[in-house]
Amino acid sequence: MSNNKYKVLIIEDDAVTRGSVSSLLLSSGYQVLEAENATLGKMLLSSHLPDLLILDLGLPDADGNDLIGFVRKKSAMPIVVLSSRTGEADKIRALDLGANDYVTKPYNPGEFMARVRASLRSGRRNAQEDELPGGSFTLHDLSIDYGRRRVTVGGRDIRLTQTEYNILSLLSEHAGKVLTYTTIIRAIWGVIDSGSTKKLQVNMVNIRKKCGKSPENEEYITNQPGVGYCMASDTAF
Repeated sequence: MSNNKYKVLIIEDDAVTRGSVSSLLLSSGYQVLEAENATLGKMLLSSHLPDLLILDLGLPDADGNDLIGFVRKKSAMPIVVLSSRTGEADKIRALDLGANDYVTKPYNPGEFMARVRASLRSGRRNAQEDELPGGSFTLHDLSIDYGRRRVTVGGRDIRLTQTEYNILSLLSEHAGKVLTYTTIIRAIWGVIDSGSTKKLQVNMVNIRKKCGKSPENEEYITNQPGVGYCMASDTAF
């Protein structure tokens, strides 16, 4: 699919930032929609069904994190947060709520566009997977239904964020093989920065907790410090 078929919604209250991001996207061949607040943003989300959302967290009428939750209840649309909030807790919260990536201001245009492309590729891959007839993975009491993007443990549904599901799915597709941090990060986020490994580790802790396991438990996924992660194979037990 060519770039000019992608529709991107920017929800950003700062006119200068909104204009610069819009110009950057337009010059790369994307269709662009703009909103200066959450209220208008929600209207455009419903009426135009964009392929990607670029979201500021400090909106005048709502916290951007609430908007992430609003989108995730309805859609798996990729979300790239573009925010002046640089604290680790802010990044973790946005990613936990379902954002695909987090870029801090001021941003590097080249790196920002690389993240946009990576998020769109991830979204397209997920959509294609949803169209496939299915396939599944089972390890002990953990089951993954790829066609329905459903994860269960002992028959109990596990609610993962899109990023968490993508990581778990990637590891399961290579069960028994160690995937390096770099391999996982490139497959999930497309680019690597100084916070990428920490971001991956945070997601792994959340995956284990949601599956009812302590972060140190390696029944499903083993960690090789400084190297990567490996999903256990049922033939290994």
